[in-house]
Amino acid sequence: MSEIPSANEALCLRALQETDRDRYLASLLTPADRRAAIVALYAYNAELARVRDLVREPLPGEVRLQYWRDLLEGAAHGETAGNPVAAELLLAVQDHRLPVAPLVAMADARIFDLYDDPMETTAMFEGYAGETAAALIQLSSLVLDAEAAEAASEIAGHAGVALAVAGAILLMPIHRARGQVYLPTQILASVGLDRDGFLAGGNDERMTAAIQAFAGFGLDHLRKARAAGAMPKSLLAAFLPATLAEPVLKRAMKIGHTALSTDIRPPQWRRQMAMMRLLLTGRL
Repeated sequence: MSEIPSANEALCLRALQETDRDRYLASLLTPADRRAAIVALYAYNAELARVRDLVREPLPGEVRLQYWRDLLEGAAHGETAGNPVAAELLLAVQDHRLPVAPLVAMADARIFDLYDDPMETTAMFEGYAGETAAALIQLSSLVLDAEAAEAASEIAGHAGVALAVAGAILLMPIHRARGQVYLPTQILASVGLDRDGFLAGGNDERMTAAIQAFAGFGLDHLRKARAAGAMPKSLLAAFLPATLAEPVLKRAMKIGHTALSTDIRPPQWRRQMAMMRLLLTGRL
């Protein structure tokens, strides 16, 4: 396969650069003969993740998500003209024999994003992360090395939860502004808060305890990912986005409620260095 991207792949890359810079950077470090499919998966995830930002009411959001279900399940009659992400996604599924069910489940999981329902338990969050961030790592692994992917599924599962927690912490100011709480009610209750209290703020000590407990939950999954075994070298590129998790989680642990008003994402050069370190050492 040529290293020169097709027109559709180039459009997907451009969209990723604007909507998901970390996965854009990760895609540039992906083996060239697998890059187009990885880019398609990342662009698909970015399309799902931004649905809430594009609609004012849940119903139009559900319609957008239904489009992707229909496309993947063959009910869209091949209508991909004018949608490079759709065209590239279907090509990736075909070329790499990717399972459709987890891709559909990724869209289904995003229905939660459209509403302001509480994330009741840590198990519920793990389920959400499993169908979004973890599934994306697993599908990327299938593209890179289908034979090795199954053996790394436990690592992918835990790494995905850690990455989802880090992402939820980074987006917490946006979520709170629109009345969403991804931090499990179970964790809030353990520090004497409820959903309304967390949204209202004002109790810095309890807010800090809640954020630290959530970050600790993510770090625990990161430890489990590392304890699950060594990552096959052929799959390292699939885990590149997960290198963001540790610095964000540790920073949140350190500053607590201040994370709600401070940008705790490491500078881009540090994020790129973390990705390069993973490729060189094989350690998450």
